[in-house]
Amino acid sequence: MVELNRGERLQIMLTEEELTALDDWRFDRRMPSRAAAIRELLKRGLAAEGKVVGGRTQSKQYGVTEQGTTPIDDAG
Repeated sequence: MVELNRGERLQIMLTEEELTALDDWRFDRRMPSRAAAIRELLKRGLAAEGKVVGGRTQSKQYGVTEQGTTPIDDAG
């Protein structure tokens, strides 16, 4: 099992529309939490910019940096 050290907290404010879009995306992909969905979207955005090697991960592996992540599955 990958042990992630998430020592930093990031607080963001979302509009009701943004939150609905996030929740819809999350539920369509059966993601375990909003935080996992946000990390996955961030990881995909960074991968699109060439910053992270992207694949399918288990919920316990959701992370943005390479320390616990696997490539992004573009089919999702």
